[in-house]
Amino acid sequence: MSKKWSTSKYSRRNTRKPFPFGGTNQQRMKTVGTSAVSYDDPTLNQPLEEYLASFGVFETEQETQHRRSVLGVLNKLVKTWIREESLKQNMAPAVAKTVGGKVLCFGSYRLGVHNKGADIDALCVAPQHIRRRSFFVELRKLLESHPLVKDVRAIEAAYVPLIKLDVDGIEIDLLFSRLPLAKIPDSLDLDSNVMLQDMDPKCVRSLNGCRVTDAILRLVPNVDNFRLALRAVKLWAKRRGIYSNALGYLGGVSWAMLVARTCQLYPNALPATLVHKFFLVFSQWKWPQPVLLKRPDSVNLGFPVWDPRVNVSDREHAMPVITPAYPHQNSTFNVSASTRSVMVEEFKIGLAATERILKGECGWQRLFEKQVFFNKYQNFVVLLASSATQEDQLKWSGLVESRIRHLVASLENNDAVALARVNPECYKTAPANATSQPPANCCAMWFIGLQLETSRSLDLSHDIQTFTENINSVGGRTNMLREGMAIQVRHVHRRELKEYLPDSLLCREHTSPDTKHEPHRSPAPPAAPTRLPSPPAAAAPRPAPPTATKRPAEGGDYTDAPLWSAPFFIFYVASMYQNKLRKI
Repeated sequence: MSKKWSTSKYSRRNTRKPFPFGGTNQQRMKTVGTSAVSYDDPTLNQPLEEYLASFGVFETEQETQHRRSVLGVLNKLVKTWIREESLKQNMAPAVAKTVGGKVLCFGSYRLGVHNKGADIDALCVAPQHIRRRSFFVELRKLLESHPLVKDVRAIEAAYVPLIKLDVDGIEIDLLFSRLPLAKIPDSLDLDSNVMLQDMDPKCVRSLNGCRVTDAILRLVPNVDNFRLALRAVKLWAKRRGIYSNALGYLGGVSWAMLVARTCQLYPNALPATLVHKFFLVFSQWKWPQPVLLKRPDSVNLGFPVWDPRVNVSDREHAMPVITPAYPHQNSTFNVSASTRSVMVEEFKIGLAATERILKGECGWQRLFEKQVFFNKYQNFVVLLASSATQEDQLKWSGLVESRIRHLVASLENNDAVALARVNPECYKTAPANATSQPPANCCAMWFIGLQLETSRSLDLSHDIQTFTENINSVGGRTNMLREGMAIQVRHVHRRELKEYLPDSLLCREHTSPDTKHEPHRSPAPPAAPTRLPSPPAAAAPRPAPPTATKRPAEGGDYTDAPLWSAPFFIFYVASMYQNKLRKI
């Protein structure tokens, strides 16, 4: 090993062994690239890190200390609230001081991959005598009274209830979980499944974020290498317009699990190589075969888990990525046939770019080129959500954005539409042809690019009408509708975009040289061991888009990587492909 490797933060040192799951050696998770890895040049990591720094993805030490002080303020407020609530319940003062309570972080901050100015996902952990109602009433009052805290909003009706707040310039999403413990020790361990017994589902869902994040960090072989590779993949996904769980792409935890799986497959690879292998693996993945970081836990505490043997709806998931902590869930259930096609095509483009980068033919800027969207399609669906006030618009636009994936699904089922690609960017400028001109900060627009089937007439009236009726119906049922709230959905051609967007934005788009990827000729990794045949990819509602170049299978097949137990996998395949059961 060269001196440069041994002194670098991103190195092969302190790399844990592959990941045994118990049982025989044949049952343990497979890895590839445990010997020399192609293109594993340590000199490529510094240019990658420098390029990421140019996008402001790394905090300064001063900014990091500020985050820690903000979390310290929040932790003190939580402890004060729990102590006061304990005294209200006639607990002795000496005991009330010792019941504890704390704030734990999860998400990108806990993983160590947060950007400058990013918000913090946090969890308030309380002992069993503290009630959820007190969290949303009493703690909220205490937060609002603190001089460093502002913009406190309680969202009790959410699937995972939370309080949003701003502490000294840092936005925080604070969840609540009441543990079945009389005291919360400072050395609290959330990994044990036994702790989940007798907990209510809302508390379990709130706790799941911390448990999943901690499991990911435990399951990667080298945390530093994982972090730099994940920073690169997250920036790439944002630049390419495929970073949004709500809109049917992948969110932060899903990208983290895909990168973690790559790290498991290539435990000795350095960050630059991991980025390349990420695209190699997932451009060839046999979706909808699931991605797992570990064997599912064989426990049953009564909580719903992702299991296609039992849940018929789980068999319909297009791109399952399963969380490594019980209760195991599919973090990508919003993905549709269209968004999966878009992401797989982007994986192939990224693979072509990283091939050239690792060969020294171009720099990292090739990988991170911004997506071409408005120049790529001739037809678009424009969604315009507007309100009379900024406060109303915050709620209204949130509702509309959360339902856009349903419109995409409806468009996929339209015989004239081959693919519907939603742009995650939300534009705030009011269009020139709006029927009533709302203030700029009270208008939000989203665009969906359409790739059409040839020789078919396009009629979107039913899809648009159904979507707008659904939005208004949900707004009415939740008592959200206010005077001035409106949703407009229009089908427009590219030449009409100038009525919605400034010319400066439309003129900036140029066809990317990576839009058409080159043939992949990377060396084949070691052949995978003999295994059950992989199921065919899930049938999409219509043929793949013409731009999705079909690539020959090359190298190893990585789809055996998420090791299911043999009976589990056979049952899964049989349930989806009964006509192929004899071949298995």
